[in-house]
Amino acid sequence: MVSHRLTQKLDEEKVFKDPVHRYVHVYDKLIWDLINTTEFQRLRRIRQLGTSYVTFHGAEHSRFNHSLGVYEVMRRILEKFMSRPTWSSEMPDWSEEDRLLCLCAALLHDVGHGPFSHSFEKVFDTDHEEWTRKILLGETQINQVLKQVSADFPHKVNEVIAKTYENKLVVSLISSQIDADRMDYLLRDAYYTGVNYGNFDLERILRVMRPHEEYAVIKYSGMHAVEDYIMSRYQMYWQVYFHPVTRSADVILRKIFKRVKDLYEQGYRFACPPRLLEGFLAGKIELKDYLRLDESTILYYFQMWQEEKDGILADLCDRFINRRLFKYVGFNPSSHMRLSLELEQLFKQAGIDPDYYLEFESSSDLPYDYYRPGEEGERLPIHLLMPDGELRELSQASHIVQSISGKAQTDHKIYFAQDLLEEKEKTYPAVVAKIKQALRDAEKSGVR
Repeated sequence: MVSHRLTQKLDEEKVFKDPVHRYVHVYDKLIWDLINTTEFQRLRRIRQLGTSYVTFHGAEHSRFNHSLGVYEVMRRILEKFMSRPTWSSEMPDWSEEDRLLCLCAALLHDVGHGPFSHSFEKVFDTDHEEWTRKILLGETQINQVLKQVSADFPHKVNEVIAKTYENKLVVSLISSQIDADRMDYLLRDAYYTGVNYGNFDLERILRVMRPHEEYAVIKYSGMHAVEDYIMSRYQMYWQVYFHPVTRSADVILRKIFKRVKDLYEQGYRFACPPRLLEGFLAGKIELKDYLRLDESTILYYFQMWQEEKDGILADLCDRFINRRLFKYVGFNPSSHMRLSLELEQLFKQAGIDPDYYLEFESSSDLPYDYYRPGEEGERLPIHLLMPDGELRELSQASHIVQSISGKAQTDHKIYFAQDLLEEKEKTYPAVVAKIKQALRDAEKSGVR
């Protein structure tokens, strides 16, 4: 039984001023109520780009900021789809509930992210998608708001975000190779980092996007706008998301969490006990504990731990807070095993703990991929609607996209504490000389 909530509108439109889309328009009471839940407001205190602010000082925007943007892109897509009667035959199963599912999934797709999410997840073995599911289906304000539509509405929103919902067109609009999420974060991240790489013609893409059975397609006349979008994503990954300085900050962040976890397991008595992290450290994380964590909390602990008696934890926190980052060189992955063993031994001989001051790190991205039988999800290809009404996969029509299709790009770096090497050089000159030579050799053999 679906309630009247499906069609309930606000007495007066709510508007957010937005630097990327100019305005974010809210007409549905359901959306407004979701925005005002404690779980969604928490996203104001979690940065969209994690540690990128140490490289691009403008990258202070939040996941709240991005989530509103994704909602607005989705709202505009649906507005175009549903305002043209000639398209109704291509959306035979479309309903008001599907419209709201799209809007809610767009708004809530990132609600499970934690502080410095990806670095945090790697150390504590958590998954933001799993926490999104728990927030949607657990005892939360978001769950209560969604249930006002119908008892199973929270489950349906979860299915859309998890890509298991029966209406594949709905899923594709929030999760595919050209979706509301990607279109917002590329423009938004480019704006706040101050780069031009992520810019593309959103208006043009929305104008040429059409609903088609299980996914949206692009009119052939809009192919060049989509090429620009694909290349923008490619450039953003290499110039912003995988920037080596940002990755250095990520490495230190993970080392801090690792040190805290190791000390906790050893029974170390913290001068500033990590009470809000105890569930994570003990492996017993409750939803209420997860929702209490944000980046302001984590940074508070880092500030306090600069005064800890444990020298490694104090040093790593000072590095992160005051941007004393690790240096880096490239390396050839074929020499990873030999090189890592050699450098670990040399670091130990020099009195430097390689567990905390040495890291081999690789970042990889697949700019665009075409469909392969038996594979779904992210690889749902972009289809062009040709003048004769036939569909053609993008890389078959575009030489530009074809040149990067299915080709993963990977960058390999060794991160290390250069200042500690300089300090140890007086005591262990021969060992440090070997370390520096090994790093120089790695850099020469490094490939991109």
